[in-house]
Amino acid sequence: MEAIAEPLSFRRVLKLRDLIFYGIIIIQPTAPMPVFGVVSQEARGHVVTAVLIAMVAMLFTAVSYGRMAQAFPSAGSAYSYVGAAFHPGLGFLAGWSIILDYLLNPVICTVWCSKAAQNFLPGVPYWVLALFFAALFTWLNLRGIETSAEVNRWMTIGMSVVIVLFLGTVVYYLMHQSGLTGASFSRPFYDPKTFSFPLLSAGTAIAVLTYIGFDSVSTLSEEVENPRRNVLLATVLTCLITGVLASVEVYAAQLVWPDWQHYPDVDTAFVFVAGRAGGAWLFAVVNLTLLIATVGSGFGSQLAAARLLYSMGRDNVIPRRFFGVLDATSRIPRNNVLLSGLLAVIGSLSLSYETGAELLNFGAFIAFMGVNLAAFNHYCLRLGDRRWSAWFPPLAGFGVCLFIWLHLSVRAKTAGAIWLAAGIAYGAVRGNFRRAAPAT
Repeated sequence: MEAIAEPLSFRRVLKLRDLIFYGIIIIQPTAPMPVFGVVSQEARGHVVTAVLIAMVAMLFTAVSYGRMAQAFPSAGSAYSYVGAAFHPGLGFLAGWSIILDYLLNPVICTVWCSKAAQNFLPGVPYWVLALFFAALFTWLNLRGIETSAEVNRWMTIGMSVVIVLFLGTVVYYLMHQSGLTGASFSRPFYDPKTFSFPLLSAGTAIAVLTYIGFDSVSTLSEEVENPRRNVLLATVLTCLITGVLASVEVYAAQLVWPDWQHYPDVDTAFVFVAGRAGGAWLFAVVNLTLLIATVGSGFGSQLAAARLLYSMGRDNVIPRRFFGVLDATSRIPRNNVLLSGLLAVIGSLSLSYETGAELLNFGAFIAFMGVNLAAFNHYCLRLGDRRWSAWFPPLAGFGVCLFIWLHLSVRAKTAGAIWLAAGIAYGAVRGNFRRAAPAT
């Protein structure tokens, strides 16, 4: 009698350090640098305070992700958690929302990398560079999860070296400046002349972008050793490490350039800060580092998108024959990686960076709100845990995410609503809302 082949599954090869490196590389060790100028102007120079408040806020949601990974260690992240806590139909909508985030991140990373590369290669057409970077993201992911983990480690180490170099240069620069007082060193945290809580809140809403991507850690739950422990630790530690590192970076930048009203270019303000502290060579190094960081974020988010699509395809809420298949050799969802790469090319040739980033936030925060409510429902209502550590983090996380989502632009809300409506229509036709709810 011929033996029945066992279905393919992921290999559990990732350790806690691999998850942390993965989370940090998706968020980027240089995450506050691109938004530094915008947050500085919105918060009237209180970038450090905004970044720290955002860290506390996102830690609540990180705890909810980690605790749901303890209860349901599967690859689907928000899709799996909301579906398990409430109903598969709601899980499908959470998954559909976060797909928008995961698929758009490689798009905007391709756009940014291509334009940044043109600063070094001005004679190369934009579309050629877009094809190159989308292909690079795809090739790295087709190499398998072990290769991705190794690349993550080396990229994180390399960017950390540049950050240390920047901080060392800042210290040397400040040592040779006259007129610095105690107030100069406390002003980045609180300046009584410009402080305004409403303006700080607006800056904090933008500073939250520093942490976007931490949830991707949970998409690797089926490839992690001891996922019930390591996913929670990695998710929280990723947010914490990012927050501490980001605070140090922006604090140093504000000491070098305290005049938040006069950046040569708001979007690239941090690069000009580096140029003031170290000259043209540091200007170029930071430019290159941001390019490398965005490459890491691009292929890391493509990896997360492939895992989420696989989880939904495996459950047949999207076509299983295409999305729910693993490559027999590499054990990766090859079809999903290739699809994400193709969409990165198409999107990078049709969307601007700003438009893609706005749409990304719509899906991300709907999923964040869903996971926070799922954690509250599962632990507090279903299991009857009345401790403050069970109910406070998810409710606080939900409130912060709702506040940010309500303050998205009208364009982002309109386009996101169309995407969500399409998901509802598709789910209704496919029967995803008629699936049985999980037993409580």
